[in-house]
Amino acid sequence: MEIEQRCPPGQIGTGKAFGTFGELLQGREASTQRDFLVTLPIERYARATFHPDPHALHVTVHPACKEKSRRLAQALLEYFSLPPGGVLTLQSELPAGKGLASSSADLVATARAVCSCFRVALPLPQLAAFMCQIEPSDGVMYPGIVAFYHREGRLRNFLGFLPPLTILGIDEGNEIDTLAFNTIPKPFTAADEHEYQALLTRLTLAIQQRDLHTIGQITTRSAILNQKLNPKRTLYDVLRISEEIGCPGVVVAHSGTCIGLLLARDGPDYHQQLALGRRHLALLTDDILTYHTLDFSQLRIKGVHRVARNDY
Repeated sequence: MEIEQRCPPGQIGTGKAFGTFGELLQGREASTQRDFLVTLPIERYARATFHPDPHALHVTVHPACKEKSRRLAQALLEYFSLPPGGVLTLQSELPAGKGLASSSADLVATARAVCSCFRVALPLPQLAAFMCQIEPSDGVMYPGIVAFYHREGRLRNFLGFLPPLTILGIDEGNEIDTLAFNTIPKPFTAADEHEYQALLTRLTLAIQQRDLHTIGQITTRSAILNQKLNPKRTLYDVLRISEEIGCPGVVVAHSGTCIGLLLARDGPDYHQQLALGRRHLALLTDDILTYHTLDFSQLRIKGVHRVARNDY
């Protein structure tokens, strides 16, 4: 798959990329000893605009705190032997440090804006490699649900699509630096690694079968296993709510601060579960998060290999 863009008039490039609500599953494979995650794309985006400046010698970025995106834009200009100057502007619906892939989405949107501006094509594995030189990244450059080796920036495999879900969530506060978090040694036992491998095998089949009951069991188990790495103080309260309202399960940002309930939007009890979930979560927080998973129905028609631009 490639990022293939077309240059708008005036040589201004635009790009966007979705975020994720944490991960369906995150752990380590026993067979390969490689850390992996499984994405959960949501309808929240980072957007980038790139204005080339033939008189500038480097890229400037707005806001200035988006230094990682500036570095990627500069690296891509050098890689394609393009003029080195320009202005990169980013806007995001994804709060930073919460485990919603805000930084990865910024980087993907940046790459798409640069490629759009100059009508160049960048293979997605190459983009992932560029991103990994900056920080471990989520697989948000790939549409659909994917298993991704985030520390290496490599796609493991494409898993498929989910039925439409709503996530009712809590942000437990503060921010987590993904780069720093990924340097912490993970205390996985051999038993943990074998369990993660088995969970990934089950999740792959459950996604293919659109089996939300099993998917919820796996996301919940992954949340519990993650307590030894990045504990959520409200996890067992949210688990109790999940059981009381009968939703598929709980999902967490494994390297972030968010935790949520998974609700099936096309389920017969959706509206009742939504109301009950909000009522119960209101006892834990004054600010209930509401996200919706991304609808990839167009991809099922076009085919995954055709859509790798700014469509999502």
